[in-house]
Amino acid sequence: MTAMLWILLPVFVAAGSALLSFYIMQARLEVAVAKERESLAEANAIIKNQEKLMVEKVKSAEESTMRQAFDQFLGDFRVEERHYMRENKSMFVNRKALVLQERLFFRNIPLSNWVEHEMVVEEGSDMKSLAQQSSIFSTRSLSGEDRLHGARLLKSKEARTA
Repeated sequence: MTAMLWILLPVFVAAGSALLSFYIMQARLEVAVAKERESLAEANAIIKNQEKLMVEKVKSAEESTMRQAFDQFLGDFRVEERHYMRENKSMFVNRKALVLQERLFFRNIPLSNWVEHEMVVEEGSDMKSLAQQSSIFSTRSLSGEDRLHGARLLKSKEARTA
């Protein structure tokens, strides 16, 4: 019996050592796999962020080029304007009028015929401001009252759509 014990004891110790080393190596393998998964997850997150950033950069570049192209397109429009004074003399009345003619151009191509406005001029009035006020192609700034009215219209429209 003791002989059998001395024969089986090293076998049990060897089997226990093998089992212990198997579990230790399995734990090391799990740790290594966990570290690799963590680094893979970080790499995936970085790649996704870079992809989002690249998409945003492409969109912003497209928007800026579209804006520049549109600004160039709008810059090619111009208004040609001329004005002169016309006097109508009748028997009792001597009437002066400012005649304003303007037309719209795209580069050097006229887009409209001459549009003519005739405004009666009073003595001492400013000709340039009168010409600018009656122009149909020039941009005019809104007065404070018109701005408020426009803002109210926008707010009421937004309220209806919401």
